[in-house]
Formats: sequence, structure tokens, C-alpha cells
Amino acid sequence: MSSSVLTLTDVSVRRGDRTILGPLNFSISQGERWVVLGPNGAGKSTLLQILATKIFPTHGVVTVLDKEMGKVDLFELRTRIGLCGSVIAEDIPFDETVKDVVLTAAYAILGRWNEAYDLWDESRAMALLTNFGVRELGDRLYGTLSEGEKKRVQISRALMTDPELFLLDEPAAGLDLGGREDLLKRFANFSADPLAPATILVTHHIEEIPAGTTHALLIKDGVIAVSGPIDQVITSEHVSAVFGTSISVTPESGRFFARAAL
Repeated sequence: MSSSVLTLTDVSVRRGDRTILGPLNFSISQGERWVVLGPNGAGKSTLLQILATKIFPTHGVVTVLDKEMGKVDLFELRTRIGLCGSVIAEDIPFDETVKDVVLTAAYAILGRWNEAYDLWDESRAMALLTNFGVRELGDRLYGTLSEGEKKRVQISRALMTDPELFLLDEPAAGLDLGGREDLLKRFANFSADPLAPATILVTHHIEEIPAGTTHALLIKDGVIAVSGPIDQVITSEHVSAVFGTSISVTPESGRFFARAAL
């Protein structure tokens, strides 16, 4: 089996007579932790939908986990991809217990019915909730949680099937400073595990890049501005060019911080 987890070849998306994304060419290998960074409207969300097999590109080839989109059962492929983002979060029933929100991911459903879960499922769900600091909330209703608690439950759900590719869409959005830093610390600890899946995190805030991220892709106007090892990509020069203003980027202990250049 190839070490490549994801490959995009000449991928583009058109809306009417306008190309809103692409052409894009890049690949992600096992063990890599990527961040996709860019301003609002740059094409990040459209790219994430393609990677999650939610939409097909207008042109080009997308290969995910050695399977070419358009030539494989997408329902089966999606069970191998963990997705955490607003598209999924909006559909989680507020009257579901936290434990069941995570458990039902084993059947790729939202809302518990009459499914039977074995001890392995129960144990994995509780282990994930423990890792992300919300084990004690297992019997609470999802709708009663704070935004930070909901984010951690969503991540636990996305990891329930032990995915080979993990996609996160702005996981720290809407969190206060304490909530953001706690989530990023827990996610960095999770990512440090050699058995953790290849990861792609989408954001437009440099401060939301977790420690341990190995690669970065900067996107502007639907095309890749620069991509590669994170220390070579997240620089003052590249970030200023993508966001269209002079920005000073400071790396510190595996994290990055930005401010307007003086």
C-alpha cells in the first residue's frame, strides 16, 4: 500500500463560468499533520468538502486512501475519514447524551435508535472522551454543553471509527482564550501519538495552529500560494502576501503568533 493518504491532481471546481478553486496539485503522506490557512473566501471550505468526499471536483483526480473518487463506494470510504466541522455539528441532536453522540459514529449515524454496541465501542468512546477532558459529561445532554465542551465531543466523535484521515474545520472557532488553548494542547498531545491519523486542519488564524503540525498550505483566491514544511511556509513574507497586509510572524515552542508589522 502507498504511503500517500491523499493526492489531488489538477483539481478544480467551477461555478457557472467561474473557477472558484484550482487547479490544485498536492499530496499528503502518512504521519503528516497539515494546516490549511488563508483569508475568508480563499477556497478553504470548498477544498475541505472535496477532501471529505462531500462534493466532486469539476475537473481533476482525487485519490483518498488509495481510492479514486468516482470509482469507489463513497459511503465505505467516508467511514475511514474523520470529519469535525460545522457541517456535522449542526446535525447533532441536542437531546442526545454525550456518550451516544460519540458512540453513534460507529454506525455513521446521528441519533441513537436500536443499535447494539459492544464493549469495545463503549470503551473506545469513553477513552476518547477522557483524552479530550469531557469523560465526566458522558451522561449529560449534548445541548447543555458549552461551546468548548461541544468542540471536544465533536472531535471525539470524529475519531470514534479510528479514521486513517482526520479533517478539522476551524475547531477552535467561537472559543474563548482558555478554551482554545486547552483544546489545542489536548489535540497536540493526541497528534503526538505515532498511531494518530494523518491530519488536515483548516483555519484562518495562525494562533490556532497546534504544536506538532508538520506542514502548511497557504491558499489565496482558490489557488495554492505556497505549501511545504511548516517552518518554511508560515513566515512573515508568505503570510503577508496571502492576507494582503504586512504581518510579522513569530514562532515559539512549536506554535506561531502574528501581529501587524510595525
